[in-house]
Amino acid sequence: MSRHSRLQRQVLSLYRELLRAGRGKPGAEARVRAEFRQHACLPRSDVLRIEYLYRRGRRQLQLLRSGHATAMGAFVRTRDPTEESCGAEAPGTPPGEGPKRPLDSMGAPGTPSSER
Repeated sequence: MSRHSRLQRQVLSLYRELLRAGRGKPGAEARVRAEFRQHACLPRSDVLRIEYLYRRGRRQLQLLRSGHATAMGAFVRTRDPTEESCGAEAPGTPPGEGPKRPLDSMGAPGTPSSER
């Protein structure tokens, strides 16, 4: 078995820390597992994306460890059932033309005003 790179060790450590911090908080462990599973198929060469996700995970860990967090909700929108794993588009749609959602004030995908 080959040795893990420094970044791989950091990501695995973050995973363990998030699971430990999420104990006793409703939905936290399941959300951590789902988030890591969702991004498990990223190619190793996509270092910028991995580092971004690592930094985002570190921020979530700080929030979980703070005394104010009582549960963990979805940090990113969940995938539609028609979407395949690893970022594939829905069947029959050209690449890059999946469902579009407006961004909220924080730059995250929001819900259309008709659904609120």
